Amino acid sequence: MNSVIDKACFQKRLSFEDGVNLIGSHDLIGLGTAADRLCRQFHPEQYRTYVVDRNINYTNVCTSGCTFCAFYRDKGNKDGYLLSKEELFKKIEETISLGGTQILMQGGLHPDLKIDFYVDLLRSVKERFDIHIHSFSPPEIIHFSTLNDLSVKEVLALLKDAGLDTIPGGGAEILTDRCRGILSPHKCSVSEWLQVMREAHLSGINSTATMMFGHIETLEERIVHLDKIRQLQDETGGFTAFIPWTFQPKNTALSVSTEKRTGFKIGGFDYLRTLAVSRLFLDNIHNVQASWVTQGSKIAQLALKFGANDLGSTMIEENVVRAAGVDYRLKKEEMISLIEDLGFEAMQRDCYYNILEGSQI
Repeated sequence: MNSVIDKACFQKRLSFEDGVNLIGSHDLIGLGTAADRLCRQFHPEQYRTYVVDRNINYTNVCTSGCTFCAFYRDKGNKDGYLLSKEELFKKIEETISLGGTQILMQGGLHPDLKIDFYVDLLRSVKERFDIHIHSFSPPEIIHFSTLNDLSVKEVLALLKDAGLDTIPGGGAEILTDRCRGILSPHKCSVSEWLQVMREAHLSGINSTATMMFGHIETLEERIVHLDKIRQLQDETGGFTAFIPWTFQPKNTALSVSTEKRTGFKIGGFDYLRTLAVSRLFLDNIHNVQASWVTQGSKIAQLALKFGANDLGSTMIEENVVRAAGVDYRLKKEEMISLIEDLGFEAMQRDCYYNILEGSQI
């Protein structure tokens, strides 16, 4: 394994086989040291970053029925909702008052909302607020395309013209057909997820990329996922960051239907190992983000020594992971403290990883 790590540290591209070799390793310290070294080559600056934003789930009504999701509700369910514009505006006003610079809007695959609804929503927000809109993951874009009989390119053009700035990397889960057939058979396919990201990047819309792991996938399938992300980044250069996070089983159909694994949960070891391997393998993505939302503050702080250069969002609001029984919370001051305790300066950034003027504390 040392020869593979040396290869990455000397900025030589890892092969698929190299990735499989690393993801099966139990040398956590060796992986972390190598990932930290490579991270410092990408980011020699003496600061690490965070962003102040809010996750706004405009609806939880969804036709997908993903087995890993505890958040969605079927149409007609008494707990289903759709935010009004007034509710949405109030959330944005509060976000800005707390120093927020962006909102992440995502919802379920609502069967009744046509493209005009989303165009009007985006325009209404942009008319009232100077805020970055990071919204609509690939499954939503594919849903809009199918529901409105429009191409992905046409959907993206309409949304961009209305005010969409960037796209989140949600809905990737694990980019293999086997996993998606079990986890989310009614959601977009691997090729469709990649198609949305390709079209978005080519149209000037940047995005993040994610990986949700620790459920039914094999270790090798994690590398398949990373390899697909790396190949698309070679082609388009449109991914601003990679964000790996762990499946949370509580209250999900996946946990119930796999009784032998009910209650299983990825711990810090496997999270940090996968994070480190992601940093080493994704040699063409500049930023890697820690996931305090699923792992808590202490593991997230360690992540800044295992290849991550960004602590992610303060998440003034987060509903999807909380629905699975995980409710970690971090205030801006706590995030700054976690970064500074490691000897870095804490700097607030925007969605493109530009440092905001006056962000230094």
